[in-house]
Amino acid sequence: MSSFKDSFSKQSDIYVKYRPHYPVELYEFLSTLTPQHKLAWDCGSGNGQAAIGVAAFYDQVIATDPSKQQIKNAMPHEKVIYKVETAEQSSLENDSVDLITIANAVHWFDHDLFYKEVNRVLKKDGIIAAWCYGVPFISPEIDMLVKQYHDNVLGDYWQEPNRLVEKEYTTLPFPFEEMESPPFFAEKKMSLKDFIGFLNTWSATQRYIETNHSNPTEILQAHLLPLWGNLETEMKLYWKIVLKIGRVPFLNRRIIEHLNNE
Repeated sequence: MSSFKDSFSKQSDIYVKYRPHYPVELYEFLSTLTPQHKLAWDCGSGNGQAAIGVAAFYDQVIATDPSKQQIKNAMPHEKVIYKVETAEQSSLENDSVDLITIANAVHWFDHDLFYKEVNRVLKKDGIIAAWCYGVPFISPEIDMLVKQYHDNVLGDYWQEPNRLVEKEYTTLPFPFEEMESPPFFAEKKMSLKDFIGFLNTWSATQRYIETNHSNPTEILQAHLLPLWGNLETEMKLYWKIVLKIGRVPFLNRRIIEHLNNE
């Protein structure tokens, strides 16, 4: 089993409250790519929001996360079963999953081990879909300050997996037959108070706080306040969703079938 670096348990409660939701059109699109809709696996499920979105289109969803605290704070749903498991070693059966989703998490995985698990559990016509989002768009003036906060204030506190997100998964290992998709965006109305809460869900913000014993969002809030209006005024935020979709290559599938029949 791979070692698990927990960067999110301590902020799991605010993670549930402040992270944006993904559009239903994303889940609907993914559902059109699988001939069957019996079982989906949401890896690195966190608070379970993607698992619940997928559940609208699949009979059952297994949602796994190695963080007990994240699973504890996950949103209950009659079609979702939550399990504390790593993505690299699940309890799923061979050839059992129609759709695998990984929302803003695959960059944290041990890719070699995880993709081996994907090959094991995914059905012949199954799909894997991994997506992420970066810094939101709000307004040109606000965006500039947030970018400075992201790049300069937090620059040294981002970990190597975060760089995969910064590069929009262009350097993410993804050994599957890739499929194209339409563009998708997440959006959410937030007050400045909520937005600061969102920034506190960033792992780099938490690492900064641990190292310096101070919260850098307090200074940023002071700079944003004149542009935002006040702490309670709501503005609409947009996140570009970077989506990678694929199928297990035919040769890989033949090898797996041979090994499973031995």
